Amino acid sequence: MTESLNLVAWLACIVYSTIPLYWLAIHPRAKYWRSRRRSPYRVLLPLWIAMWIAAGLITAPWRHLVLYSSLWAWVPAIFLFGVGFWLYSQSGQHFSVQQLSGIPEVMAGAREQRLITAGIHNRVRHPVYLAHFCEMLAWSLGTGLAVCYALTAFALLSGAVMTNLEDKELEQRFGEDFRQYKSSVPAIVPRLH
Repeated sequence: MTESLNLVAWLACIVYSTIPLYWLAIHPRAKYWRSRRRSPYRVLLPLWIAMWIAAGLITAPWRHLVLYSSLWAWVPAIFLFGVGFWLYSQSGQHFSVQQLSGIPEVMAGAREQRLITAGIHNRVRHPVYLAHFCEMLAWSLGTGLAVCYALTAFALLSGAVMTNLEDKELEQRFGEDFRQYKSSVPAIVPRLH
């Protein structure tokens, strides 16, 4: 059972850790992707899958390295899973599926070009990335796998770069509205009041 759970944790962290890299392929080149006549997902999705494979190959030698093993570690992990799922549900209340999948960033003439500042977005600018981090940290804490911690750290670093680039792209699209939003709402650590 533990071996299967560790495998699921490692694979989940591989997918989550490559999300910022996937978006790094989009945000700096959003205008380029929108200028393409054919769907950019023909390139982007295979690229993301290639990232999974690369991350798996790079981390495979360490996937069995357990830093600790404790059933009690699953208590905060379960809490973090819950927080992550709650953040996903809150994000989905004001974000359409098209926005969550990045269609406005990559498809020319995407109709939904609106800045979302309501709901959870009133407390944190990037709640979906915060949810990803909660899920990765939950897997790391619960399993004690060194590889999950390493992938989480990698996702944090690449995510910091990616959110800065995403903010720049959003500022280009929404101008002063986004600048005001950015100055009053934190990027990742939510405001609690």
